[in-house]
Amino acid sequence: MTERALRPLTEEEYLALERESPLRHELLEGIPYAMAGAGLDHNLIVTNLVALLKPLARAKGCRVYSETVKLKLSEDTFYYPDVMVVCGPKAHPLYETAPCLVVEVLSPSTEAQDRREKLARYLRLPSLEGYLLLQSETRGGTLYRRTPEGFREEALGEVLHLPCLEGPVPVEAIYEGVA
Repeated sequence: MTERALRPLTEEEYLALERESPLRHELLEGIPYAMAGAGLDHNLIVTNLVALLKPLARAKGCRVYSETVKLKLSEDTFYYPDVMVVCGPKAHPLYETAPCLVVEVLSPSTEAQDRREKLARYLRLPSLEGYLLLQSETRGGTLYRRTPEGFREEALGEVLHLPCLEGPVPVEAIYEGVA
């Protein structure tokens, strides 16, 4: 067994790792973590949501990204949100920095991280108007919406009215085709 020193990666080292690696990694305080693959229902939820958000985003001059676009939170922390909406100029050819909406689809292996670590970090983004957590094993989830007093937690109803986008998003349509 060989030993190697573990040290935090710089942004440049991380971006080089991602260019060369067949696996995607999130970077947390300089330490890369390989990402697990997603199930079919997870993928359907993401695909459905992107299809529903695309016309709303286009009408407002925004962009919708899914799963393979990095979000830079700091010099040493990058995530791959399941879905994000960005309405300002592109930050960099390889990542975004100022989403108005971030969505994570929960799975048993990622739920704790999405509800604690990512929640705390995403809500610090000045551009963020909403953080949506969607269940993958049942229909529903939680939306954290920015208000003048801070973020407010909302349970999902039958129709979503997401921050930074105008227009209704039926929850039933998000889960179309999901078992």
